[in-house]
Amino acid sequence: MKLLLLSSPNFFVEEDKILTALFDEGLDILHLRKPDSEPVYCERLLTLLPQTHHKNIITNDHFYLKEEFDLKGIHLSRRNPEIPNGYKGIITRSCYSLDDLAEIKKHSKYVILKNVFESASNPNPPYSLEQLYEARRKGLIDKYVMAQTGITHDNISKVQDLGFGGAVVCSDIWNRFNIHNGLDFKDIIKHFHKLRKAAE
Repeated sequence: MKLLLLSSPNFFVEEDKILTALFDEGLDILHLRKPDSEPVYCERLLTLLPQTHHKNIITNDHFYLKEEFDLKGIHLSRRNPEIPNGYKGIITRSCYSLDDLAEIKKHSKYVILKNVFESASNPNPPYSLEQLYEARRKGLIDKYVMAQTGITHDNISKVQDLGFGGAVVCSDIWNRFNIHNGLDFKDIIKHFHKLRKAAE
C-alpha cells in the first residue's frame, strides 16, 4: 500500500530537510498543499528539495509548478477544481462522497477519499466501517483510491484491510514536530518508519 503525505499548510525552516529525509526513507508521494501561499515560497521549497524527488510530488496549488519543476502531476479539489488550459499530465482528485467515487475515478490517476476516519477536524465521519467495506465489495474502493483524514499508526492497517491503494497522512506526522522552534526531527522519521512498516 502506498504512503502519501500532505504537506504542512505552513512553511517552516526545517521543512526541506524533513521532506528530503522522508523521501529517502521511502515516502511514495508528497502532496504539496499550501493554501493561500505566494507561489514564490513554493518555488523556493522545491528548489531546496533534490530534483530526484520532484517526480514524486503532486502540487495542490499553483499548477504551473508542475511544468516548471517537472513534478508528478496536479491535484484538483474544491479549492482548485479547474484543469489548466492545455494541461495533459497526471491529474488526481479529492472526493467527498462514496456516491461520487465511480465517476471521479474515470478521470483521475487516483482519487483521495476525504473524511474516512475520525479526527479533530472530522469528529463525525460520514461513513461507517460497514459502508466502507460495502464500497470495497462493490469495487468502488480499490488501488486507485487513497484514504485521507484521521490516518494514524493505529488504523493504517484498517486502511489496507478496506482495500484502499494508499493512505494520506498529515497530522499524525506533523504533530510530532514544532514548526516554530523545532530542530530535531528524529521523532518524525521514527514514526514514519512505523507507518511504513504497518503499510507494507
